[in-house]
Formats: sequence, C-alpha cells, structure tokens
Amino acid sequence: MHYDFIAIGDLVTDAFIKLDSNFAHVDIDKGAREICMRFADKIPYEAVYEIPAVGNSPNASVAAARLGLRTGLVSNIGTDRWGKDCLAALKAEGVGRKFIKAHKGKKTNYHYVLWFDSDRTILVKHEAYEYSLPDIGEPKWLYLSSLGAAGDAFHDEIATYLEAHPKIKLAFQPGTYQMKLGIERLARIYKRTDVFFCNKEEAQRILKTDGQDILVLLSGIRALGPKIVVVTDGPAGAYAYESEKMWHMPIYPDPKPPYERTGAGDAFSATFTAALALGFSVTDALRWAPINSMSVVQYVGAREGLLTREQIEEFLTKAPANYLIRPI
Repeated sequence: MHYDFIAIGDLVTDAFIKLDSNFAHVDIDKGAREICMRFADKIPYEAVYEIPAVGNSPNASVAAARLGLRTGLVSNIGTDRWGKDCLAALKAEGVGRKFIKAHKGKKTNYHYVLWFDSDRTILVKHEAYEYSLPDIGEPKWLYLSSLGAAGDAFHDEIATYLEAHPKIKLAFQPGTYQMKLGIERLARIYKRTDVFFCNKEEAQRILKTDGQDILVLLSGIRALGPKIVVVTDGPAGAYAYESEKMWHMPIYPDPKPPYERTGAGDAFSATFTAALALGFSVTDALRWAPINSMSVVQYVGAREGLLTREQIEEFLTKAPANYLIRPI
C-alpha cells in the first residue's frame, strides 16, 4: 500500500482524571501556576476516562485519516491489554498498523491526565523501547513528533532514510524530549523539515530566548532549515512563514467555552499538514487548521472531536467575516 501520510512517534493511553474543584485549586503565588491538593489525604475526583491510541503522532495519524488520507503509524506498544486497545482504536479509525511493533514483556505507554477546569497537567512515562524504522516505502509525507528518551539515536535513522528518499516531505512537531535534545543534536532533522510546528513558548525554548517578537521567533526557526514555519499563540491565533511571506490567522471562534484542551495543538498541526498533502496552499491550510483545534477542545481527549474534510469545509462556509488571513 502506498501511504499519503505516515506519522512517527510514541503511542499512549491517556487516563483523564477530572478533579473536583472543591478539593483542588491553582496556586499562582510561586511565580508559576501550580495545581494544589491536600498532601497525604484522600481526594475525591469527579470522573475518569481512559482513552487509548493517543499521543502527538497517533493523534496526527487519526486526524489525517479522517481527512481522507491513506495513513499509517510507526510506533511501539507492549503485549498488554492497553496495546491491544490501541490497535483496536486505530483500526476503527482506518489507520494502518503494520509498522507498529509489539514488544514482548514491555508495557504500553500509559499517562495520567489531571484535568482541572478546561486545562490539564499530564503525568508522563515513556517506556524504553528499542526504536527502529521499518521499510515504510516512500509516502508523500512523514510526520515526526514526540519520542521517549530511548529514541535519541532513532532520529539519525530517520534523517538517513529521509536523505535517501528526497521526494518524501517531512512535518516536524517536536515533543518535550526532542526540544531537550537541542537544535544541534537534531540539525539534520531541522534542515530536512518541510513544515515545522510549535507554540510561542516552545519557540522561545528552542531558540533559548525570552524574546516576545513573533517575527523574530519565526525567522529564528526558519534559519534552522524548515521551509515553512508555523507558530501558534493560543487565543492570539497562529503565524506562518513561507519563502518571503508571513501571515497571521485568528482562531476559529469556539461555539461554547472549551471543555478540555488536550490535543488542540496536534489537531492544528496535523490538519495543516494534511491540507498540504491534499494539494492545498499554505494559506488554505492556515484556514483549515484552527477549525479542527476548535472542535477538539469541545470533547474529552485528543481524538473524539477530530473532523472530516466535509465538516471542515462546512465550517468554512459558516466562518465569521473576521476569520481572515492577514499578511504581516
């Protein structure tokens, strides 16, 4: 099978624990927002939701599949119940699973999501899998995102494969560990990237700057090699830089207050990439991406709210007059 879109990254089951506001609060007195509960106590919670087959790259693979692309995922699971649940969920979404390796005796990644108000704090643990790249052929697009610490050398294998297959386009949305590795360690990946995604705070972390100027941040990331750079800035919208052109795109207005924000960034990045894979322009992709982000935050988890192409196009027909791209 020839794939349009193959995502590479860790597969996770998320357990969402909805905290009771009577027993938890956010403390802002220490210079950073901290979630607080009584120590050594029994804390009631409102509900728990277990959602398999998520993570930056799995989320992207599902988003692309719903948008009509032939999609696969390169990832790792254990031979446990959660691994089987992940495979079943991906099968139901039409995501190719032949590149997912089950490791005997290993656990499937399992994260705890402390859900308070509309935001979340995630307790993460990436299992130490032996990463390797199977023969994925020559898909139109690769989408690379979050890997665990054991995946350090795997980036070199990916870079070598991409250098040997120059027709493959690369979308890169670095995860926390990839940002910790630094731009020098991942220089080959940055140089080979066709479209790059991060939020404003992540751009500052990558470039090791406190600067707030979005144009400087876009230019700084662009200088590392990516052909197209996209930086999101929460309610302020998103910014894109291609060739000598820069644009700003506002958010698509929420129909109601966000319910839970997990996966909004993944939905944006995957939808933008999928639009390019479908033959649309950067400006078209900028109009598509915020719509899927808007939809995802109306549901629990990163997958349920993802839209089809027809649904995105319907939202575009109903877009408010100020939902317009502005050159900057």
